[in-house]
Amino acid sequence: MNATQFLIGVSGALVGVIGWLFVGLYIQRRAHNMQARDAGRAVYFELSANRLAVFIAAQYAVFGELNRSTYERLLPELATWLPAAELQALVLAYLGHGGYQQAASDSEVPQNVRHAALSGILDAHRVALDLLRPRVFSKKEIESLNRYAGSEYVRMIEAADAAERVGG
Repeated sequence: MNATQFLIGVSGALVGVIGWLFVGLYIQRRAHNMQARDAGRAVYFELSANRLAVFIAAQYAVFGELNRSTYERLLPELATWLPAAELQALVLAYLGHGGYQQAASDSEVPQNVRHAALSGILDAHRVALDLLRPRVFSKKEIESLNRYAGSEYVRMIEAADAAERVGG
């Protein structure tokens, strides 16, 4: 074996190792993005349910329970995937839960303050949902999101959307 054959073999091995490294990184990155997108989908649906609970509280003074277990469990995946501004919008929606609980339990809160707080919480949920939706669903999926929802559920979503368009 001469030096030329040795150099060709070494350079071929080096190119092969570097190629496999890039392929491995690509596959790992793709898997991470899919996992983060799936986490975003789960949080999206939790936020959507919370948004309807806040809407019902704002419109009818009936306070349901807000959930955050999916958010708390999946926040690490979302934190490495979402840009800081979008992550902040998501966090702000969940930070409003404390205000929601106070509005639900404190009878000393004046009605106009309660309504303003609920409107702000509702807006934070809308912003977070609007940011997450195109990141976690394709256009075709977005168009079909409510296909299998009950008519009352769809009516509540439409009422919440309409109320937000006219300012609460």
